[in-house]
Amino acid sequence: MTERHTPALWALIPAAGVGRRMGAERPKQFLRLGSRSVLEHTLGIFLEHPAIRGVVLVIGAGVDADAMELPSAGGRLFLVTGGAERADSVRNGLEFLAARARPEDWVLVHDAARPCLPTADLDRLISLLQDDAVGGLLAAPSSDTLKLEGTGERVERTLDRSIVWRALTPQMFRLQALRKALDAAAASGVTVTDEASAMELAGEHPRIVEGSSMNIKITRPEDLEVAEVYLRRQQRLRNAG
Repeated sequence: MTERHTPALWALIPAAGVGRRMGAERPKQFLRLGSRSVLEHTLGIFLEHPAIRGVVLVIGAGVDADAMELPSAGGRLFLVTGGAERADSVRNGLEFLAARARPEDWVLVHDAARPCLPTADLDRLISLLQDDAVGGLLAAPSSDTLKLEGTGERVERTLDRSIVWRALTPQMFRLQALRKALDAAAASGVTVTDEASAMELAGEHPRIVEGSSMNIKITRPEDLEVAEVYLRRQQRLRNAG
């Protein structure tokens, strides 16, 4: 009888971006958020989660890894050099994992600049997708009226917001399936901005798992203030529990 293995869970954090919209002196993932950097907060979410086998951190080619403030990980944190675009960095991380993980293992790709991911959202994503045939992503329903821009900066039409979702991370897919999807997108010259897009191009239909609006992506300077509020709130909830 063939022995069955429970697929492991790996986190992959692309952190090779420069974050030009922040207008800061350093990439946004290295900015201070309270007593730690944005990246430290993000890494802690996964390194402290008991179900995560290991975390692959993909950093820029010019980053001094020895100068980075990284949490103690007990051999569960692996550094990989990134590429020109996000998809290239993710592909580099997946290539690293391919030599250490099984093809059917799950990979949770999460933005380095999303330090406020609630643990409850991560738990729900894993629970709902661990037996899914495709995988999926955290997403938030749109609360705003959405306009489609036409020519001349004029509104073309209003979209039905009841069926529109904002893609969040983590996005959770099987290692081999995600590698093939991203490789195919690159080979066809298509630029994908998230992993779900690559899976969609491969003909798959990722599952949507509703996530919290607190899971913001730090993009502009004011986002740091909002993130501090969310992190303090999460800490109060943990202390109360």
